[in-house]
Amino acid sequence: MEQLPTRRRQRLAQTVIDELKSQIESGAIEVGGRLPTEPQLEAQFEVSRTVVREAIAELRAAGLVTPVQGKGMFVTDSAGLDPVRALTPIEVQSIPQTLEMIEFRIAVETEAAAIAAYRRSAQQEADIRSANQLLATRVEAGEPTVDADFSFHEAVAKAANNRHFLDTLHRFGSRSIPRGQFPTLPDAESRDYLQKVLNEHERILDAISEQDPDAARQAMRDHLTGSQKRYRRLAR
Repeated sequence: MEQLPTRRRQRLAQTVIDELKSQIESGAIEVGGRLPTEPQLEAQFEVSRTVVREAIAELRAAGLVTPVQGKGMFVTDSAGLDPVRALTPIEVQSIPQTLEMIEFRIAVETEAAAIAAYRRSAQQEADIRSANQLLATRVEAGEPTVDADFSFHEAVAKAANNRHFLDTLHRFGSRSIPRGQFPTLPDAESRDYLQKVLNEHERILDAISEQDPDAARQAMRDHLTGSQKRYRRLAR
């Protein structure tokens, strides 16, 4: 029952994101210009503050806006740049394969998470938690995060207690974490983006901890489809 408000909130946030992106790209909000305040955005879009904050967090993760202490949120100098221009020819060529891999992972890992929710042992739950803590530590230290990110997904697959899930994930190894294949992507290792990844991992972990297969399945799906959308934008 609690999943419906969450999905509706995400749809509302996406509406706000799309409109603000359109205004930024069209120049209606110029580079260096300040976004409307949270109360103004709430009134403009007739949404809650939570929705507005989620939308702004997504724009920050995409590198479109940045906060200025005590002044608000401003459009960044890189907001008008096409991120594909920053990619090497090899990276551009790998986008279709990356999308195929994510699509396959959605089919496999959503069910692995659901099964892990009712099969995981206490130790396996602790291992998932430790893997995400390692990722958080790497993010805080500004260290490479791809292997730690993979370890989280590996721990979830192990917790399903079905070797085929783990074997499938090992087929890809750490290259299953897409940003590892796009090192020149402007926000590949941005703190805001990685914090979003950590938050999504927390949702997956919480659902597995609470032994809620439906919530675990949805949390993993949301996590992977978010990545899928990100790389689809590069393919346009």
